[in-house]
Amino acid sequence: MELPKQKFTTFLMFDGKAEEAMNFYVSLFDSSKITNILRYGANEAGVEGTVMKATFSLNGQAFMCIDSSAKHGFTFTPAISIYVACDSEDEIDRVFESLSRDGSVLMPLSSYPFSQKFGWVQDKYGVSWQLNLSK
Repeated sequence: MELPKQKFTTFLMFDGKAEEAMNFYVSLFDSSKITNILRYGANEAGVEGTVMKATFSLNGQAFMCIDSSAKHGFTFTPAISIYVACDSEDEIDRVFESLSRDGSVLMPLSSYPFSQKFGWVQDKYGVSWQLNLSK
């Protein structure tokens, strides 16, 4: 099943961990799934079996990702992050704990002047997430 057409889609570039990251992300959010994976084959630019291009959705929001076939001197930066409006205390607590495991906490989950409950983490893959309790 193809995702609804979006004009803008977040595109994540990994170094051999794209499928692992997708599986992790879709496990965290309701109504989420991997929709398509195209893998590198033998004698292609990337490592055989890794992700040449994939699409997945997190609660209906489409994302794309790859395992880069080229080595780069850069990775993800917290200057760009995925912002999540969480529907409940349970959701924000669970997702924050999961994303921060083996990652790093940029702002602890707490009350701030701009939010009743907010946290900012960089997950174990280097992707930055801002989590906000919607109320």
